[in-house]
Amino acid sequence: MSEDGVDGLPQEWARVPLGEICDIQAGGPALRRTDQVPAGVPVIRPGDLRHRRVSANTVAHLDPARARGLLKYRLDAGDILVTRTGTVGRAALVTEEESGWLYNTHLLRVRAHDPSQAPYLLAFLSDRRVVDWLERRAAGTTGMRSVGIRTLRDLPVSLPPLDRQREIGAVLKAVDEKIRAHEEIARTTTELRESLADLLMTDRLP
Repeated sequence: MSEDGVDGLPQEWARVPLGEICDIQAGGPALRRTDQVPAGVPVIRPGDLRHRRVSANTVAHLDPARARGLLKYRLDAGDILVTRTGTVGRAALVTEEESGWLYNTHLLRVRAHDPSQAPYLLAFLSDRRVVDWLERRAAGTTGMRSVGIRTLRDLPVSLPPLDRQREIGAVLKAVDEKIRAHEEIARTTTELRESLADLLMTDRLP
């Protein structure tokens, strides 16, 4: 090993294919509009991934009886979802709140062999250079391009020592939480503005 590390990486870092440290699985039901029910088992779709987390406000639901036959697509806390079609490469971390939910065919599930690596791997997969790498290898026509399991397995991952991975994951997790907090403030303020405008424009404000 040189002083600068291997292949331009810092010393003590390594580079391994994602498939060596994670199990990667394609998604389950496409969930047509006619399959959706008002309440049931949530099914995550690409549009539900926002700021590296899952937005519960937009998920669709599947009848629990049908969901029982889709156990292999149930998610655990610490799983990472990656969009495989359309805007490829967007990633989100599954939390305890989404544990037991399903994910649809337009997503890939990445499950780290070592769960403590999940926050760092989320940060790595969200890096613009990694997204560009996936986009360049996406197959298909514009608007219908997709990334396969083999491509994601071959993705070279830059791995610092585990303690450094935890530091990086914790710092970026804190920033993501601030982003989501500000987004929630913006959302509720927008709703307040709409309600206030309705009252003012109809002269119903006391």
